[in-house]
Amino acid sequence: MRWDRSHESNNLEDRRGESPPVGGGGLGMLLPVAMRFGWPGVLVVVVLYFLSRGVDCGSSATRQAVTPGHVDDSQEELVKFVGFVFDDVQSTWAQEFQKRGATYPETRLVVFTSGVDTGCGIADASVGPFYCPLDRKVYIDLSFYRELHRRFGAPGDFAQAYVIGHEVGHHVQNVLGALETHGREGSVEVELQADCLAGAWGASAERQGLLEAGDVEEAMNAAAAIGDDTIQKRTTGRVRPESFTHGSAEQRQAAFRRGFRGGSLASCGL
Repeated sequence: MRWDRSHESNNLEDRRGESPPVGGGGLGMLLPVAMRFGWPGVLVVVVLYFLSRGVDCGSSATRQAVTPGHVDDSQEELVKFVGFVFDDVQSTWAQEFQKRGATYPETRLVVFTSGVDTGCGIADASVGPFYCPLDRKVYIDLSFYRELHRRFGAPGDFAQAYVIGHEVGHHVQNVLGALETHGREGSVEVELQADCLAGAWGASAERQGLLEAGDVEEAMNAAAAIGDDTIQKRTTGRVRPESFTHGSAEQRQAAFRRGFRGGSLASCGL
């Protein structure tokens, strides 16, 4: 993927190395239930309050204090990259909202190490990238990308960009009320729509000349690698469609492809 290495994002909070306060956060004050979080397929806490709003918020299921991590200087270029992608995704949606005579309210990207205190409670790195609808921010520990490459076999910078596009997609859903529309039983629909929105941003990136040969394939590979069926096969050896939360590999690829071909909010049902 082509990107501007001199770009500095004003919407990125670099909180690597910080340690969240012990026991704080909104999750401890609300009744949680457990469900499967879709990126690496690990168990996370979902707040019942969010179930009525149609979105899950990642958190450490044990809610223990998180040891602060060191800042990895080798990640500096990756921090710049995710900041560039994040801003470009938001620029795309700002233009789409403007076409409708509306104003797009920007979200912020929080980069952290090991653990972070959010509007949804304390989360550790094991939950993977997530969007918190209470503070309207996207969170990511960049070590997730190492897991995406090594453990899930989905390397590439556009695979990384797809992740950002998906999480910002949740913010778009939140702003437009799609999270409330789908509700608890529509978690798969919510996630597939976010995949579609990531694809729609990909179409914008292509129009700008940002995509290189193989980029779309990287995103499609990532979508397949983190499909519920792929993760279940890897972790348990069997597939249980009734427990899907994010969709199968085929569904996630189809959603991304639909957005990429349509290139708009409307192509994703918004």
